[in-house]
Amino acid sequence: MTYPIKRLAMAVALGAVFSLSAQAATSSVAVGPQYDTSHVYVAPADVDPFVKSFLATFGGKSTPQVTVNVLPVPSSTSSQLLQTPVGTVSLFGFTTPVPYPFGAERNGYLVKNMDEAIASAKKNGADVIVHDFPDPIGRDAVVQWPGGVNMQLYWHSTAPSYAPFQMIPENRIYVSEQRADAFIKGFVGFSHGKVVADDKHVDGAEVGEPGKSIRRVRLESDFGKMIVFVTDGHLPYPYGRETTGYEVGDLAATLEKAEGSGAHLLVKPATQSGRQSAVVEFPGGYVAEIHQSVAAK
Repeated sequence: MTYPIKRLAMAVALGAVFSLSAQAATSSVAVGPQYDTSHVYVAPADVDPFVKSFLATFGGKSTPQVTVNVLPVPSSTSSQLLQTPVGTVSLFGFTTPVPYPFGAERNGYLVKNMDEAIASAKKNGADVIVHDFPDPIGRDAVVQWPGGVNMQLYWHSTAPSYAPFQMIPENRIYVSEQRADAFIKGFVGFSHGKVVADDKHVDGAEVGEPGKSIRRVRLESDFGKMIVFVTDGHLPYPYGRETTGYEVGDLAATLEKAEGSGAHLLVKPATQSGRQSAVVEFPGGYVAEIHQSVAAK
């Protein structure tokens, strides 16, 4: 039987209203971009060289280094937070083998309420691959989004207070064409964020594939910035290894500081899509994209 056009239009309109009402009924669990930490795992011998190089490159300071078990199973690691004006790193130097699946989570997001965050992540399509567990200062869990993107959620029993970033870093995600829309929909729903730009035909040179066309999606939320690259996966090293992009005011000066403090330049600066970008590797193997905005001519 043919569905009457007026009734169909009414059903669509009501569906939109119910969807908006459902979204309004849930609150954002994000605290702020300055509480997004990139997770970096290095060998114990590389901890101090990494700290020296990273802080010399971006400025900032480190919290005191402690040796603790931060996981739900027996383990031991040095742990410290490197806080810079353009991004924060949670640095781990495990003296024991790293239990699965830790080490594969790209970052940690501070949430207002762990139970609500987990429920929201599951509702929006994420798998909880490490159920929440206590750590020395709060609770943690690890979730996996469509496309195999692992993130840690954390909550502190005593709320921290960090200064806002001068420039907000971006979480750099690489996913397949088959899972891109599911990832974007899920994370936007979870984060209460928005799609800032969805460019479906971008020069693949941005990810080391000149001559190819890729899709690039920019997202923003109270968790911070995110850039999603949808590619064929034919990525030359180091693309796909850089989980975070750091924005700076002077790229040339920043790269000079990086190379002068032990980091290696992997991809020379190139200008594309309103930014000049380079890729570096810090002591211990951490790969990062660094960029500077450039005015359109």
